[in-house]
Amino acid sequence: MKLQIKETELSRVWKLRYEVMYPEKDIEYVKLEEDEKGIHLGLYADDKLMSVISLFTENDSIQFRKFATLAAEQGKGYGTMLLNEVIDYAGRNNIKKIWCNSRIEKTGFYEKFGFKKTNKKYEQDGRRFIIVEKIL
Repeated sequence: MKLQIKETELSRVWKLRYEVMYPEKDIEYVKLEEDEKGIHLGLYADDKLMSVISLFTENDSIQFRKFATLAAEQGKGYGTMLLNEVIDYAGRNNIKKIWCNSRIEKTGFYEKFGFKKTNKKYEQDGRRFIIVEKIL
């Protein structure tokens, strides 16, 4: 199987976000105002899009958002590969901090990569979130 990470067009990113994250909502719900300013990476297995992540840079910080892997493909390491690419990208571009709004139940995944929980928590759409960050 050939695996590849590359920039991905927004229409494909939105479709995967919708399928994985909010299939009960309208597809417009997964579109972010700032999407046009972001970098959108996709992980492909034999040319099939399996996982996406969107990066938004501000000064020397990157926020990643809408990190999603097809449900049937979770647990195969695709998310790990994408997040490692984000960390490498940050290092190549003199980024000092990477952060995201993590669902509370997913923080253990990010901690494996050296992310630390902050004290910033909130709830949205019945889901609880906490900001996690990695200082480089």
